[in-house]
This record gives sequence, structure tokens and C-alpha cells, in this order.
Amino acid sequence: MIASLTLRKGLLLAIAATGLAACGGDMDDLDSYINEVKARPGGRIEPLPEIAPYEVFPYVADVENIRSPFVPDTPQAAGTAAGGVVPEPDRPSEFLEGFPLDTLRMVGTLDINETVYGLVQTSDGLIHRVIPGNYMGQNDGRITDITESEINLVEIISDGIGGYIERDAGIGLSD
Repeated sequence: MIASLTLRKGLLLAIAATGLAACGGDMDDLDSYINEVKARPGGRIEPLPEIAPYEVFPYVADVENIRSPFVPDTPQAAGTAAGGVVPEPDRPSEFLEGFPLDTLRMVGTLDINETVYGLVQTSDGLIHRVIPGNYMGQNDGRITDITESEINLVEIISDGIGGYIERDAGIGLSD
């Protein structure tokens, strides 16, 4: 058994030595190419272009009626202070507000006692009844109108400068 183990180690050593010997082939052509490249004369490197110094430009408005471009417009910046729309933080959120609007599908309408309900299917396959005044979508979308082919709503979205604006949206009847 010891002889077989020694024989296996010797055979493994012989295979490794043969593999390493195969890696050290003829490299004369590579050496001659390297020597040829090193013997070439060096080229001239062009100097970097001269960079003009930065000139400071002070902004001075020459007319008093021109607003500064560095200060936001007063009506837009005021947002909520100028009577703009704001989301209602104290309003309890409704179930369909947990879904992005593009994942909700209108699948039909239902008319019960002269009240038109919109039928909305969520991504998990459940169908919900909605009426004007309900909220859905993640941007405080309040339903304004339900027709046989569409549910219209108004969303309150950020205007990017601290205020909010209203945006019309809708979900069409899907096939």
C-alpha cells in the first residue's frame, strides 16, 4: 500500500514536470520583436495645450425689473404659501393608494341605484369598486369622473422646488 502511494506521488510529479516543460517553448521570435521595438528611435511628444485662465464674471442686473437668475420665482417657490395645492397628510390612506397607478387596470363599470362604480383590478388579481372622491395611486390621486371607458383622476405631485402641482391622469378600460 505504501509502495502504491509512493508510485502515485511520483506519477503526479512526473505529469506536473511534463506540463511545466511544455510551457517554456521557443521564445526567440518574441525576444527579437521586443529588441526591435526597443531599438526604434523615440518620438517627440507634443506639449500640452495652454489652458486659458478662468475669468470670473460678476452678475449685475442692468434693469431693476429683471429678476436674478439665482433666486427662484416667488410664486413657484412659495408653492404652498402662495395658495398652491398640498397633499393632505392627516387623511387616512385608502387601499388602492398602495399601488402605482400604472399597475392598476380598469376592467369595467357597475351601475347600482344610479351610482356608477368603476371596477379596478390590482396586480394581485383582486377587483375593487371605486367612485368619484376615492383615492388611488401613490401620488394622492383623487378620482374625479368615471365613464364607461375611463376613470379620470387628479394627482398631486412635487414641482421639484418645494411645492406641489396637480396633474390629470386616467386609467382606460383594458381589453
